Amino acid sequence: MNKKIRILGIFLYFTVAFSFVSCNDYLDVTLLDQLTQDETFSKRVSTEQYLAHVYSYLPREYEYLEEGSAVPRSDEAMFSWYQWVNYLSFNNGSWGPSTPNYNIWKAKYTGIKQASIFMNHVDECLEIDSETRRIMKAEARFLRAYYYFELFRQYGPVYIWGDIESDELIKPETIDRHTVDENVNFIAEEYDKAIAELPAEISDFTKWAGRITKGAAMAAKARLMLYAASPLYNGCDLYKGQMKNLYGDFLFPQSPDPQKWEKAAKAAKDVIDMNIYELYKDQTEADPLLRAIKSYQGVLFEEWNKETIWGAWGRNPTNTGLGAIGFYLYSRCMPPRVCELGVGGFCPSLKLVDTYPMAKSGRYPVTGYDNNGNPVIDEQSGYTNTGFTENFKQPGVSFAPGFKAHNSCVGRDARFYASVFPNGFYWINQYKGIKQVTFFTGGSSSYLESGDCVKVGYMWRRPLDPALNTESGSWGTVFWPYFRLAEIYLDYAEACNEKPERNETEALKYINLVRERSGLNALETAYPEVKGNKDLLRMLIQKERMVELAFEGHRYYDARRWMIAQQEFPGPEYSLNLLATSYEDSWSRTSNVWKGGPRVFEPKHYFFPINQEQLSEMKNITQNYGW
Repeated sequence: MNKKIRILGIFLYFTVAFSFVSCNDYLDVTLLDQLTQDETFSKRVSTEQYLAHVYSYLPREYEYLEEGSAVPRSDEAMFSWYQWVNYLSFNNGSWGPSTPNYNIWKAKYTGIKQASIFMNHVDECLEIDSETRRIMKAEARFLRAYYYFELFRQYGPVYIWGDIESDELIKPETIDRHTVDENVNFIAEEYDKAIAELPAEISDFTKWAGRITKGAAMAAKARLMLYAASPLYNGCDLYKGQMKNLYGDFLFPQSPDPQKWEKAAKAAKDVIDMNIYELYKDQTEADPLLRAIKSYQGVLFEEWNKETIWGAWGRNPTNTGLGAIGFYLYSRCMPPRVCELGVGGFCPSLKLVDTYPMAKSGRYPVTGYDNNGNPVIDEQSGYTNTGFTENFKQPGVSFAPGFKAHNSCVGRDARFYASVFPNGFYWINQYKGIKQVTFFTGGSSSYLESGDCVKVGYMWRRPLDPALNTESGSWGTVFWPYFRLAEIYLDYAEACNEKPERNETEALKYINLVRERSGLNALETAYPEVKGNKDLLRMLIQKERMVELAFEGHRYYDARRWMIAQQEFPGPEYSLNLLATSYEDSWSRTSNVWKGGPRVFEPKHYFFPINQEQLSEMKNITQNYGW
């Protein structure tokens, strides 16, 4: 083998040219000149760069407008743009096998292949000692398995290439997808092999922050096993008698296996029992609410904190016209016209806003919606959706004067104030003065039918550190946690509630650890009726995941694996009445502001279709249900 490679940069930039004509091309990679493969793996620098290239296929989940993010396709978000955005066709149901957007099939199989090449040749680099090579191989093995998982959660089970290299013959007509259990077993076994070799911690954190550790691989396994146990993958009625592959096997289990929840619980508890991660908690604020706000903010603002199991620096957007990553993300979390460089547009849905608990009662205030989009309120929560509180002091913004706040924004969970920026609140810093922000027609950040504005009445502000002087163009860095301990706690709580030998005590313990960080009381105090009630605890865990993990890319997949998306996603998109010309009148709800049409979800939308390009390559591959 004498393939040629060009090295074009450090760490995440290794350029390779690919040509995709047939199925074989996923394995037959055409590499450019300068270095042959033998030469590449003879040098330490080029070998390290090749591994960096394998890392480069990781999703950019913080690029909310781009292919790496599921956030705008979820019911947790309602972004402001109607044109030149790929999420619209997925939300209105006008997508199908010929839709190219969000089709990750090629890129992930390319990453898989590059990982295999690295694993099979890294030992040729004698400039690197054997111990380091062993760890590097484990990193590539993990990444390969992780890319399979990304395919698995988007398309369902896929074809497993294994360790096949490009010289080996694969006949496209013989290829079909392997079963769910075959996918899960392969990915889990690869994770286990990586876990056995990876270090518990990074030796030189200043140089190698973001590289895979034992904990990262264990957290990925915990997420995999949680998915495998969930209804969508575990014997749901929708796929009974459906999708039998070329080899005669049903792609999806035909009956549930409750023991998969036991495996999910064990995988999550194994991460917890490492005892090297802890929830981030602020130690500077005496006031409990401010301490809770800063604790939640610190998950993103205190980079590489102890809650982070695996994280990454944000890379610049794939669409270079959107600017550097700090500007791209933060400007869209800043109100237009109030902030000179604000673009706005990254908005939570009213459903997400409604889900944040009440601080005093600890209860989630909204139980559902009537036919006009108005919330059905839990009267025990203490939530009020009408009227105003005069002289309200905005939590976490000490310089802001008291103002007239809508009662729906009063007395909420600390994560609400850390994440959501409501109509009428004061901007989070005062670099160019103290500024109140209102989103209605004629307000300081006025509603516009076209152009950049906030179309919900709330803006997403969680990623933006108030200390950044963005008004002067200081955009800082973007830090993204792929896995953090709070997710693992919630994974474990969910699995403990669902497994055959149900452990309600453990489930409550770990969801309460997450709630306690936000200053909330214990779930069984807020809901005495939860004791002995598996269904209620399931629903409350789902609500807790929605707020704790908001905009981190979970809700889109969570709603699907729970098989509740068909109930939760469809319907009109409601916002505050920003067509109103006064602040007071803007607080009613309406479906007349959003012009992008109602959200659509059908049973076939639980998984992406295999794209027409892949169907043309692999004639006998089994298409997903409904497509």
